[in-house]
Amino acid sequence: MLRKLPLILIPALAACAAPSTPVASTGTVSAPPPRTGSVRVPPTQPTAPPRSSSNGFLAPQVMSIRGLEGVIGQNAQQLQRQFGTARLDVFEGDARKLQFTGEACVLDIYLYPLRAGAEPTATYLDARRASDALDVDRVSCVRALRKR
Repeated sequence: MLRKLPLILIPALAACAAPSTPVASTGTVSAPPPRTGSVRVPPTQPTAPPRSSSNGFLAPQVMSIRGLEGVIGQNAQQLQRQFGTARLDVFEGDARKLQFTGEACVLDIYLYPLRAGAEPTATYLDARRASDALDVDRVSCVRALRKR
């Protein structure tokens, strides 16, 4: 009986196999069906690319929010004196990201050189809750994480 078991299973396994006949393609791609209740957004005009210097350096935009004056413009050492050792310290080209965490929030500070060859300084920051990554007030997060 056990010898016949593989012979019995062969037809069952063959029924599960994919068909060997190739499927013909029409070569056309149809548009997805329109969604009911959807809103069509008209295309926008592209913005002009940021100007760069003759050496190809692209100056970053610097965030300007009241209450962040002690963070924006600071270098990595100055930031670590304010917030302690960064949880993350990520380099990508000439840019750098420092991440500081606490019970209140997670603070990501992005540092970019303001001109070619300059030391990267904080130009932008994001703040969010650690529990669900929802945005929180940046100034409040800075205050909560700053070492006393």
